[in-house]
Amino acid sequence: MTPSHTLMRDGLALAGYDVGDGPPVILQHGLGGDEAQVAEAFPGNGVRRLTLECRSHGASARGDRFSIAMFADDVLAFADARGVQRFAIGGISMGAAIAARIAVIAPDRVTALILVRPAWRTEASPSNMQAFETVSRFLASGDKAGFAASDVARTYALHAPDNLASLNKFFDSADPENTSLLLSSIAADGPGITEAQLRALSVPALVIGNAMDLVHPLASARHLGALIPRAAFLDITPKAQDKPRHLAELRAAITAFLQHQGLAS
Repeated sequence: MTPSHTLMRDGLALAGYDVGDGPPVILQHGLGGDEAQVAEAFPGNGVRRLTLECRSHGASARGDRFSIAMFADDVLAFADARGVQRFAIGGISMGAAIAARIAVIAPDRVTALILVRPAWRTEASPSNMQAFETVSRFLASGDKAGFAASDVARTYALHAPDNLASLNKFFDSADPENTSLLLSSIAADGPGITEAQLRALSVPALVIGNAMDLVHPLASARHLGALIPRAAFLDITPKAQDKPRHLAELRAAITAFLQHQGLAS
C-alpha cells in the first residue's frame, strides 16, 4: 500500500498509514517489518487503523540511530499529527514493545492494548534477540554463507524455521550497513518500562503468543498475560506450522477483542 501520510521527524520523512473508518487503532510492525505485515495480521475492518513505518523500515527514511523509545515517540507524534488523542494500541514483536511502552508512558491516551508475539518483557537485550546481533555481524561483513553455517542458523532451522526465514531476509537489504546498525541497536535495547508499571495498567489487554518461535518465546507472552491485570492470553497456531491458519486465528482474536471492548464494528 502507498503511504497516505508523511511525518517529518528529525529531518526524516516517515511513512504513515491512516485507513478505514471507526474507532482509532494504532498497530505497529516488527523489526524488519512494514505496514504490509500489520495489514496481513489485521486488515482493520470496522476500525480506523493507523500504522507508522519506523525509521529504516518500509517507505520511511533511513535513520542513523535507533531505539524502542524513539520509535514510540514517533508513533505518538503520528497520532498527534492525525488528530487522534485516544486510541487502542498494539503491535507485533518489536511493535508490541512499542505499544507496551506507549501504554505505560501515555496511559490517558490508551483505550486498549494488544501484544502479538512479544519479543521483550521489560528487560533490555533479552537472550532471544541475540540472533539479530549475530545477523548484524554477518551482514556488516557481507557474509551470508557464514551466517548459514553458524550455530544460530542451524538451531533456528531445526526449531524455528519461520524465524530463520525472517532472519535470512535481512541479507536482501539494499543498505546492509544501515540494516546492521538497526539490528544491533534494537537487539541491545528494551522498552524502558518496568514490571511494576505493567502491573499498574488499567486498560483491557490481549496478549497473543505461539509455539515453535525462538524470537518470540511463548513463555514471555504468558508472563505478560499474567502480569497485566486486565489481560487475556491466547496461544494460537504457530506461524511456522501453518501460516494461513495462524493469520486467520490472529485476525479473529484481534477483531473479537476490539468488538468486545466496543472498539470495532
